[in-house]
Amino acid sequence: MPRRKGIFAMEVRQLQIFCALAEELNFTRTAERVHTVQSNVTTQIRALEEELGTPLFDRLAKRVVLTDAGQRFLPYAEKALTAMTEGRSAVCHGSEPAGPLRIGAPESVLAYRLPEVLQCFRKRHPQVELIFRPHWDETLWDALEGGRLDMAIRMIDAIDNPQCASVRLRTERVYLIAHPEHPLVRRRAVGPQDLAGEMLLLTEAGCAYRKKLDELLASHKVRAGNITEFSSVEAIKQCATAGMGIGLLPEIVVAAELNRKQLRSLTWVGPDLDIATHIVWHKDKWLSPGMVAFLDLLQEKLQAA
Repeated sequence: MPRRKGIFAMEVRQLQIFCALAEELNFTRTAERVHTVQSNVTTQIRALEEELGTPLFDRLAKRVVLTDAGQRFLPYAEKALTAMTEGRSAVCHGSEPAGPLRIGAPESVLAYRLPEVLQCFRKRHPQVELIFRPHWDETLWDALEGGRLDMAIRMIDAIDNPQCASVRLRTERVYLIAHPEHPLVRRRAVGPQDLAGEMLLLTEAGCAYRKKLDELLASHKVRAGNITEFSSVEAIKQCATAGMGIGLLPEIVVAAELNRKQLRSLTWVGPDLDIATHIVWHKDKWLSPGMVAFLDLLQEKLQAA
């Protein structure tokens, strides 16, 4: 049947390949990821570009980059694929939790809060395929809006995005920690001014409790001696244990080391550093049975703790 003017004939497979290539920016890796040959990736992308009437990628020597049009099209392609997945799940599984469930979570929550939750969830809902991905706050909204994440656990005092629905789970205590022989450990009271000139071991800037400390020091006009950033809370813990500086970490991350006296928490008398934990999702997203089941279990296990 000939296509009517103004009616798109793009296929789901084209959108899948487009989204994969937008993430990989490499035709060979994209072909491997979508289980096809490279020539088919090229053919499908060209067909999609002809359909839309504009290039979606620039091929610059050995580099592949999204054009402005490609960047604008990407969130709509992701939403279309997400809607197809959700529709298939609703039809095939009905009210029974099943299918993929993509959750974003900070390393500290994933490693120290979720294992018991996941063990219980797996026993109750074995048909759900759990996929966990790390995230920083600045990338979280795009992932939720684009459908790359269904839900995410976020450590922040208040959810300020009107497009997000959320449930507050608990408050996590956050400590300044150091080697037991660090001079500030022996202080009866440590305030913001005492951190002037100190070596700080911190998470990357997108972390909410790191941002809280940054704002606190700035408001008191305190300048640290040096700040070393880490993408891993485990790396911060190990460096603090080795006496390399003062770390900022949730209590759950350092509880074992504090009990063994490998680390000590500073007697902090400054403004509160504790942080709330929420589960968030896009307010317009269909809450699948798997999402509802996961949300219920989080509230059961974490809010009651």
